[in-house]
Amino acid sequence: MVVQYLSCGVEFWRETIADLLLDITGAEGVYERSDVAVRELEGLPPRKGSMRRSEPPDLIHVVEHGLKYWVDVRKGFKTGFYIDQRENRFIVKGLSQDKDVLDCFSYTGGFTVAALAGNARSVLAIDRSSESLALLEKNLVLNELSRRKVTLREGDVFQVLRELRDRAKSFDLIVLDPPKFAATSAQANRAARGYKDINLLALKLLRPGGVLVTFSCSGGISAELFKKIVTGAALDARVNAQIIKYLWQGPDHPVALNFPEGAYLKGLVIQVG
Repeated sequence: MVVQYLSCGVEFWRETIADLLLDITGAEGVYERSDVAVRELEGLPPRKGSMRRSEPPDLIHVVEHGLKYWVDVRKGFKTGFYIDQRENRFIVKGLSQDKDVLDCFSYTGGFTVAALAGNARSVLAIDRSSESLALLEKNLVLNELSRRKVTLREGDVFQVLRELRDRAKSFDLIVLDPPKFAATSAQANRAARGYKDINLLALKLLRPGGVLVTFSCSGGISAELFKKIVTGAALDARVNAQIIKYLWQGPDHPVALNFPEGAYLKGLVIQVG
């Protein structure tokens, strides 16, 4: 199991939590990935390493909705895999039949694998991390998916989207799953510009009838603000667009009523005319 302690409150119980996880699950070990900058906001030092029992292997193997993924719990982002997107990957799979798909911020290929499993015609996956793209390629092999349908592009998503626009490229389905742009509300204005930029570019790359699946995982950006940002992007892109579905984090990421900021993952499924 992989744990990540982000606040002083949970840090106080870190050892107890590790023991309980072993008792409840019978896991082979507990590995800590509390090496994130948000801990600095509460005066906590970064922590990383094995807490209980055995060290994890270089890669662990997980299964999600029948699809298989390799996960690097030591060096991967967060805890190694974005489990909160589990239900949303399943939705993208259902949208991908015979589609040309653009997967932005693809990481290790969660949405790419789902799209190909949903019989996408092609997928262009973009990420700035060569290590992530290498693991994405291993995930294609693991699921026996056609490599010829996939193009992997290492680079900055903002720059690549502009390049695709300038080359008049177009897609049927685009997934935008960027990293956190605003950890706190104080960073919201700067983050809003980034979200508008990538959504504007994506909307311009969609074919008529195309679908944009766009997310924000920033705690400093509310669901209402995110919708306003994407609305502004659609207006600037001069496309007729409608929201056909709202997306959220998985049900195993519940939101306490006394902590509404816990609803950090916001997503929209948007179809253009």
